[in-house]
Amino acid sequence: MAPHNGPKHVPPMEVSVEAGNAGAADWLDDDGRPRRTGTFWTASAHIITAVIGSGVLSLAWAIAQLGWVAGPAAMLLFAFVTYYTATLLAECYRTGDPETGKRNYTYMDAVRSNLGGAKVVFCGVIQYANLVGVAIGYTIASSISMQAIRRAGCFHKNGHGDPCKSSSNPYMILFGIVQILFSQIPDFDQIWWLSIVAAVMSFTYSSIGLALGIAQTVSNGKFMGSLTGISIGADVSSTQKIWHSLQAFGDIAFAYSFSNILIEIQDTIRAPPPSEAKVMQKATRLSVATTTIFYMLCGCMGYATFGDNAPDNLLTGFGFYEPFWLLDVANIAIVVHLVGAYQVFCQPIFAFVERRAAAAWPDSAFISRELRVGPFALSVFRLTWRSAFVCVTTVVAMLLPFFGNVVGFLGAVSFWPLTVYFPVEMYIKQRRVPRGSTKWICLQTLSISCLIVSIAAAAGSIADVIDALKVYRPFSS
Repeated sequence: MAPHNGPKHVPPMEVSVEAGNAGAADWLDDDGRPRRTGTFWTASAHIITAVIGSGVLSLAWAIAQLGWVAGPAAMLLFAFVTYYTATLLAECYRTGDPETGKRNYTYMDAVRSNLGGAKVVFCGVIQYANLVGVAIGYTIASSISMQAIRRAGCFHKNGHGDPCKSSSNPYMILFGIVQILFSQIPDFDQIWWLSIVAAVMSFTYSSIGLALGIAQTVSNGKFMGSLTGISIGADVSSTQKIWHSLQAFGDIAFAYSFSNILIEIQDTIRAPPPSEAKVMQKATRLSVATTTIFYMLCGCMGYATFGDNAPDNLLTGFGFYEPFWLLDVANIAIVVHLVGAYQVFCQPIFAFVERRAAAAWPDSAFISRELRVGPFALSVFRLTWRSAFVCVTTVVAMLLPFFGNVVGFLGAVSFWPLTVYFPVEMYIKQRRVPRGSTKWICLQTLSISCLIVSIAAAAGSIADVIDALKVYRPFSS
């Protein structure tokens, strides 16, 4: 660590910032940036928007692979690991003193301050690849929901025997056009309203899925499913059972993933007291607890309703056909939520590229000149680069329309490094946990165990993607 990063040098910098901007002190934080206004509630909304995403819809399928014992147990285990490592990561927002130490604006900044070296590059590649992957996954999910709205009306009109086939490509293009518009909102702090709308939508469609599941279970007169999940037989070989069980772990990991944007969310919280870490830990506790209750209810009721036949997307796999208008409401809520969630996950990518461009070409009018219209800040560079990003993710989504496989792979690949490894390593460095101590051994054991789970889940997802590619034709979705 270079000596200038030490916390003892930060207070003089803060004083000079305040002294140099006496008239504007009320508008600036200790780092000279505009005063942050985020609260416990806005941070919770951002997390819930990021966490209760499309992943909730694949949980019934995941529990069907694992059964009544391992399924809920895996969900509780991932919830605990996600919460615990998020509290460690929240401690790393400031380097040194938790209230006056140097701020880390992004996940990568935190890794740079605490670990440095090649680990920064590794973190950047994994984090931004994951965020791009999530954007692609959400584009696929939104198109499936829009397609389901059309199919629900078709089934209602023509009967369940009609295949009601249609291409998902026009819906992906429509979603992309909407994202180009919302992508012009300049930064995280200004999309709080979109996060709150998205969080409300996530509760709406999760509640509808839950209510339909309860109603169908009552109609069935019994709980479907078994203790060990899908049985090996004519439809499922022992190899497929293993691969699907491993992919289920990836699906559950994806359903809880938000660590890669935690620091960015924390950077919206107003200055201490209380410290941003304390506020973030409280917000994480509320969000993960709320999410877990919803996940358990939706996943378990979906499995209880359909048993081994649980679809990989509860509201679009047409386990339910009626009431068709309620399915439409749920799918509209999914689309609105995904519009917000896409922005929550993509803002860190946008900010990273724009900071690098501004540093490389500080005098360029193409990059720096802006025209503000409400929440939108229009600049030629932002319009060009963000629109190009949305276009690329949309085209890739049209090439890869198998949602469940993509979700499982993303969850598996990013879970260990972003949710476990980096938070654990940064916490050990920041808190100077002695090597070989009980706490150090426990943290390393947690990290190694999660690495094994990640590798196994990734293997399961890759096997399924290979199977899907055998019968796949590009742009034919």
